[in-house]
Amino acid sequence: MDWLTRLETPANALAVLTAMITPAVLISACGALIFSTGTRLGRVIDRVRYLSTKFEELAKNPQADDMADERRTLIFTQLERQMTRARLIQRAMVAFYTALGVFVATSVAIALLNSLARNYTWVAVGLGITGAMFMLYGSVLLIIESRLALYAILTEMEFVSKVSRHYAGDDLANRPVGGRLNWLGRRIG
Repeated sequence: MDWLTRLETPANALAVLTAMITPAVLISACGALIFSTGTRLGRVIDRVRYLSTKFEELAKNPQADDMADERRTLIFTQLERQMTRARLIQRAMVAFYTALGVFVATSVAIALLNSLARNYTWVAVGLGITGAMFMLYGSVLLIIESRLALYAILTEMEFVSKVSRHYAGDDLANRPVGGRLNWLGRRIG
């Protein structure tokens, strides 16, 4: 019962509880990342449903739009990007859930190893490093996914600009854009 007497001293019990706090903070961080990543996945799913509906409408009535070919190409490209984004987000979710599990195991290992086997504290350190690596991997995946999202938005904005120039006519499309603006983006003068 040597381990029980070690835990009964307030300094040792406090040290064990203090050591268990660090994984708890990382568990909270994983929860926040899981929540925000789930939100991103929901937005991708909504976007895919919207693009699928638009693609079906365009396929049923291509003659209604004289830019149907360009629009069909854009929608198909956007659907491919959304599929790639969904896969990246899913991998990131797996990484964050794995990190969460590893950090819970780290917290349990700290408690058990401090009370039962002090010579094996490297196990808790290894688990903590493993959890941190999964968080890093998930974060890198989300960085890549956000770059894909930005590229998709820029591509769509370019298409909107092209459609605007197509339907605006020569006089509006060729007029000078810009001028002096204040810091709120309003025209001066």
